[in-house]
Amino acid sequence: MARPVKRSTSQDVARAAGVSRTTVSFVLNNTPGQLIPAETRRRVIDAAQRLDYHPHASARTLAAGRSDVVLLAIPDLPIGPGISRFVEELATALAAHGLTLVIHVAAGHGRPLPDVCASIDASAVIGFDPFDRETVKTLHRAGADVVIPADNPGTPPATAEIGRFQANHLISRGHRRIGYALPAHPGFRKMAEGRLRSVTDACAAAGLDAPVVVSTSLEIADAARAVTQWTGNAVTGICAFNDETAIAVLAGMREHGLIAPDDLAVIGADDIPTARLATPPLTTVHFDLHQVGKQRAEAVVAGLSGDDCQPTFVPIIPRLVQRAST
Repeated sequence: MARPVKRSTSQDVARAAGVSRTTVSFVLNNTPGQLIPAETRRRVIDAAQRLDYHPHASARTLAAGRSDVVLLAIPDLPIGPGISRFVEELATALAAHGLTLVIHVAAGHGRPLPDVCASIDASAVIGFDPFDRETVKTLHRAGADVVIPADNPGTPPATAEIGRFQANHLISRGHRRIGYALPAHPGFRKMAEGRLRSVTDACAAAGLDAPVVVSTSLEIADAARAVTQWTGNAVTGICAFNDETAIAVLAGMREHGLIAPDDLAVIGADDIPTARLATPPLTTVHFDLHQVGKQRAEAVVAGLSGDDCQPTFVPIIPRLVQRAST
């Protein structure tokens, strides 16, 4: 069996370039204030590329005074298209600033987030939901210079407003009895209840009864049972927690021979790629995850540069994507 190729070291680069290890460090880390001839820089960079040299994380941390790792804490929930797209946008935005995203999915018996933060030497931690003050302190003690978002009591997540947007759309189209499709997975419960509250608020503002809330999984039989409850309560329009739940509702309707929007109008949220392929194509709410990722990345960069101000995020306004289901 062939022995694995030994990883190149800075000493190998220094020997190949004919310089000291200190010079290699100065060149590869772009250390300010060092007067190194252009020819020497070229030899060091050429040698590093030829030897496929990659500095250890610990060496980069010592050189920069911090690591380039940003830790994203994802709750224990299914990683669907919406979350995947957010992760992709955030990773891309951070990479533009030379930062690397690492994901930690919380689980019942997994390692505590501060332990993960310390073990990978993360300089920043981003959460889906605000961290309470004690968690923020613990993450700082674990080495994080920046924690986003910190607790801000009374401020609902921006995505909660998606529910209000959904309900107002159905109400504007003449629906007076609204249903809400709550996802069965417990990991979505907190987010779903936030969206449900804004649906309820929109109904109250229009003088309507509270929405008829029914939980459903992504199984057709379960969705068909939910449809039975809505039709039995004279519901004509359904706000679904997300597009996947809405597509399940459409499948449940087909089990009863019902058609959207003639029998029940259905609106989803997140605008996942398959929403346009549903039968009928799904009306949904688009949330600009590119802008969300960019804002989070900019807040991290500002914090790591020494800006002590609490980041303020410009509200991302949802956008209706009108298709045939409403």
